[in-house]
Amino acid sequence: MSATLLAVALSLVSAVAYAAAAVAQERLATRSGGGTLRLLATGAWWGTVLLNSAAALLHVAALKYGPLTLVQPLGALTLVAAVPLGARIAGRRVTPGEWRGTALTLAGLAALLVTASGPAPDDTLSLPEALAVAGATAALIGVLARRGARPGLRHATASGVASGVASALTQTVTVAATDRSGTPFSLQVVGVAVLVAGFAAGGLLLSQIAYRGGLGAPLAMVTLANPVAAAVIGLSLLGERLQGGVAGIALAGAGAALAARGVMLLTRSTRPQGGSLVVQTSTPDTTAVTIPSPVPGPAAAHALKG
Repeated sequence: MSATLLAVALSLVSAVAYAAAAVAQERLATRSGGGTLRLLATGAWWGTVLLNSAAALLHVAALKYGPLTLVQPLGALTLVAAVPLGARIAGRRVTPGEWRGTALTLAGLAALLVTASGPAPDDTLSLPEALAVAGATAALIGVLARRGARPGLRHATASGVASGVASALTQTVTVAATDRSGTPFSLQVVGVAVLVAGFAAGGLLLSQIAYRGGLGAPLAMVTLANPVAAAVIGLSLLGERLQGGVAGIALAGAGAALAARGVMLLTRSTRPQGGSLVVQTSTPDTTAVTIPSPVPGPAAAHALKG
């Protein structure tokens, strides 16, 4: 199996694991009333953390064999997988709008994969570069999630950025640690690994806040912000390039637009509100049907990849 196919396969399994963890955490958060501290005190929640950790390890392995511009967009499949899983647990059918959103997301990802496919990564960030990226990211997160800001899209964006940067830094750790010509536990590897842990934990806590009102729009924002942040680092600092020249860039742009449209359709088709699930059609004469959720209370919290 080629390095690219292996990266895609690992990313797919990782996305499914993340989706399962997301659905489980939403259910747990619903039962706890959305309190973060209450969630931390439950053994079942820590079980979902282990599932997230397994997904993260698969993601790390994928970053060893594929570039950031290939692996990160596949994270959108977490949302695609979460839709049927969430619908099944809620005891309802997947809506036509959700199927359309899934199809558009997959089509967009296919276009991105064509342009992002490339050799296994070999470039890494130096420790000064990693510190500069960490400083700029911390400042951006501080602006987005400033104290007193209402939980929602700002925190979701901050979570996606933190997770995307953690993935970019993880690639540096993975490549540097497995480089036979280097030292596995060099200052670069250890220093960047500490930064990865910090941003991964920060992304987790920010997503816990963002998802207090449900998985809908915040999940879509996390899904979009994550690969954008990682791709900026990959293209600007790690020497990664889109394939196909001008035509490849145009195809990547079209793919990104399709994937974004698909994510938005998935978001609008199913939105949790309090103890009910509102299913909307995507026709001009949109109607809403309220379906009582199995467990009352606000849906909440889920942590995405790094």
